[in-house]
Amino acid sequence: VYSWFRRGSSTPDPNTPAGAPRVPSRNLFTKDTLMDLYVYVSEEEVFSDFNNTGALFWFQRDLVYGDWATGENNDGCYEHYKEMDIPESVLQNGSLYIHVYFTNSGFHPDPKRKGQYRRLATVHASRMLNKFKRRKFLKTKNLLTGETEADPEMIKRAESHGPVEIISHWHPNLTINMVDDHTAWVKGSVPPPLDQHVKFDAVSGDYYPIVYFNDYWNLQKDYYPINETLEKLPLRLVYCPLSLWRWQLYAAQNARSPWNFLPEDTYEQSDEDQDSVKVALLETNPYLLGLTIIVSIVHSIFEFLAFKNDIQFWNSRQSLEGLSVRSIIFGVFQSLVVLLYILDNETNFVVQVSVFIGLLIDLWKITKVMDVKVKNKIAGIIPRLVFKDKSTYVQSSTKIYDDMAFKYLSWLLYPLFGCYAIYSLLYVEHKGWYSWVLSMLYGFLLTFGFITMTPQLFINYKMKSVAHLPWRMLTYKALNTFIDDLFAFVIKMPMMYRIGCLRDDVVFFIYLYQRWIYRVDPNRVNEYGTSGVNHSQDNGEPSALAADAPSTAITDKPAEEKKED
Repeated sequence: VYSWFRRGSSTPDPNTPAGAPRVPSRNLFTKDTLMDLYVYVSEEEVFSDFNNTGALFWFQRDLVYGDWATGENNDGCYEHYKEMDIPESVLQNGSLYIHVYFTNSGFHPDPKRKGQYRRLATVHASRMLNKFKRRKFLKTKNLLTGETEADPEMIKRAESHGPVEIISHWHPNLTINMVDDHTAWVKGSVPPPLDQHVKFDAVSGDYYPIVYFNDYWNLQKDYYPINETLEKLPLRLVYCPLSLWRWQLYAAQNARSPWNFLPEDTYEQSDEDQDSVKVALLETNPYLLGLTIIVSIVHSIFEFLAFKNDIQFWNSRQSLEGLSVRSIIFGVFQSLVVLLYILDNETNFVVQVSVFIGLLIDLWKITKVMDVKVKNKIAGIIPRLVFKDKSTYVQSSTKIYDDMAFKYLSWLLYPLFGCYAIYSLLYVEHKGWYSWVLSMLYGFLLTFGFITMTPQLFINYKMKSVAHLPWRMLTYKALNTFIDDLFAFVIKMPMMYRIGCLRDDVVFFIYLYQRWIYRVDPNRVNEYGTSGVNHSQDNGEPSALAADAPSTAITDKPAEEKKED
């Protein structure tokens, strides 16, 4: 799309007379050009040792540029496999480079060979074959015994190299693509990221064929370290033609902005995130994958609407009748634990931002359900905050039901919490006591977090009403939970998270059941302090339900006092 909008008038060249527009260029290799392929593997980044036959990895004669019908499988592709000796410098974290040359048939890439070398008939591309990756040592141990199940060799390397070690890794597969493209590119007007690959000849102004090293489908998990345990370095090279459209997709996926301020650690996280997407593309049924892409967009929309309606509900709320304040306070604690846990475990940056925004909204809710005042400062510097329940909560039966629900739940919550803490301390390794506290709290909240949702169910049961709940927000969040269930079948995720999704599903279905059995209650007092009975009496109409049935109001106070609240 960007390249389409850039196709306006060509950029004037200040070096040409009167700023004349640049002339469109052409591909130096015409369609069906006969080519020879030379592939050299060397420790030198700039290759010049063409007479070294040991460096020549692959020589393929009479390739046809733009041919899609020849080759071993009649798809224009050729393959070559060889196992190479490992140079001593590469074992010591050195680099190994691949140098690829395409020449017109009969020519040679060595510039020193007079009569056999031609500059405009030679295309060259090179890249590093090995990849340097960070390996982090997590020094975990049993906090009681001090023992660990980690490899003793890894412990020694952690002590000698520090918590982070940079190690050279190897992947045995690489594809060499030659883009079948004859677009009349204009120098200086090629849109990014394609401009990084289109190379123009300084004299003729035409451009060389695009040689692209395609490792998009090389997953990070398939790389292995280069060390003394390896006897050979296997390498399988595949040459294939590539269409312009597919090359643009690959180039856009692998492009990184030069203005990006994120550190290298974030790039490694993005590579791992891309791996999960690639695995989903490779292993998932196409119909299920298409459905997942659609619901991913819907998930983002629902998440935004849930945030919006949640803020609207609490911003306009005047009464706390029927709402569990303790659950909201506990929700702040839960969000804080999740944020500290993902920071301690170096989770994706986008997830950290999302959880932080959710914590800010939960903190804002505290100001809506409680009176927060700033009193005298501690030591004259730190302000002291005083929290006090609002009158609409204190003077209602909701507080009684809320306290009652948490009292009953504490009988189950505290024993489970103690057992889980002991289990985590005895059988799970941790980096330290801080990590143990966070992982224990996080695991407990994911496993038994549904217990903290039940006070609101108990209040609904005692009040025989669900009209006080933010149903729009609950509906959006429930739809997102169902979408998360779908993701659980497509993308690999921890079992704890899947349990959390199932927990939210069960609670929402209970909410729906309560909404079905507590349909209409004329005696219910809404957030404005009025009920259907009072409204009918103000109009001079007697209420048969009020006369015949016992009152089921949610509070024990007269209606006039509720209006004043």
